[in-house]
Amino acid sequence: MAGEKKNTMPLGRRGEELAARHLAQQGYRILARNYRRRFGEIDIIARHRGQLVFIEVKTRLSTRYGSPFAAVDRRKQHQLVRVATDYIARHHLEDEVARFDVVAVTRDRDGRTRVDVLEDAFHPDY
Repeated sequence: MAGEKKNTMPLGRRGEELAARHLAQQGYRILARNYRRRFGEIDIIARHRGQLVFIEVKTRLSTRYGSPFAAVDRRKQHQLVRVATDYIARHHLEDEVARFDVVAVTRDRDGRTRVDVLEDAFHPDY
C-alpha cells in the first residue's frame, strides 16, 4: 500500500522489542539487551521484584511447531546458565538472587500479537 512502511526488522528482533516493552510495563528494569559471549547470548537481563532476571525471548508466527516455551530445551537452558554465570562473575553479583524467565511472543488466531511471560521457567542443575 502507498505510504505504508514495510517492517524490515527480523522477526526475532521485533519479538525482543515487544518483549522488552511488555516487561518494562510489568515493572522489570532492563539492565542489558543481547548480552553476548562466545558460548551464547541472553536476550534481556533485568531486575524484577528484587531479583536479577535472565530472560530468553522466543518469537513465533504460529504455534504449529509447538510452544515457544518448549524451544527452551535442556541444551538451551545449559547455554543460558553458562552465559548468566559469566554475567554474574563479571559484574560481581554473586550474592544476588537470580532467576530465569522465558517470554513467548506469538500471534493469536485473530492476528493479534501476544506476549506471555513464564517467570522462574527453569532452575540450573548445579
